[in-house]
Order: sequence, then C-alpha cells, then structure tokens
Amino acid sequence: MIKHSMLNAHMNQLAACLGHTDEVTIADAGLPVPAGVQRIDLALTHGIPGFLQTVRVWLASCQVDAVVLAGEFATQSPELHQALLAELELESRRCGRDIPVTYLTHDAFKQRTANSRAIIRTGECTPFANVIFQSGVTF
Repeated sequence: MIKHSMLNAHMNQLAACLGHTDEVTIADAGLPVPAGVQRIDLALTHGIPGFLQTVRVWLASCQVDAVVLAGEFATQSPELHQALLAELELESRRCGRDIPVTYLTHDAFKQRTANSRAIIRTGECTPFANVIFQSGVTF
C-alpha cells in the first residue's frame, strides 16, 4: 500500500503520468468538464469531499509550479479563497519555491480547463472554488 495520503487510484495514476507543466484542475461540483478531458469524480454529496480537503491531498502528493484561479473566486468566496492561498503559502514553504498565482476571468478559466489532463470534481458547493495546478518537478 502507498505511504502518502492520496488513496484514489485514478488520482494516483494521473499524478504518476504528469510531466512538467501539465495541468490538473480541482473543481467544485458545478464546473463543466470539457469534452475529451478526463473526469475524476469524487463528489458524494454537497460538500463531501470538500475543495480544501482535496487540494491538501493533491499538494501532499504532487509537485506544483504554478496556480491559475478565476478572479471571481476572490470576490465571491473570499474566505475559501484566502484559505486556499494559505495552503499554497504552506506548500511554498515546504518545497522551498514560490508558487505564482495567475488570475483569469471565470469564462477564460473554464476555457483553460480544456488543456487539463484531468478535472477532479469535488462535492464543494462554494461558488468559484476551482483551481488549476501546473505540475512541477522535484529536482
């Protein structure tokens, strides 16, 4: 059995196949998944699993170089947005690298998800609780 906290087989397979700069989206329950993009659906019911829970597991398992968010996340769901930024700051300290954050409009964000290797759908029902992680390397 693996030793890190990510137990989902589909997420582990995705993580193992990522290359530098590949993108993965962790999404709320309502974000549309573009045709042709793999959907890893974790949603059980409203709020389960939560966005931050899923983000924490992903960050503990995968190297992240950069992050893309919708600007509306900061204005429409400021508490969860700040909690995500705090998680990114912790990860930045853990890995000893800055993790730049880029903001797009929500429409541009949704278009960008078409480039994701996969979209991991959570049960989160907080508006705009979506993040695109750009994969990094550990060396």
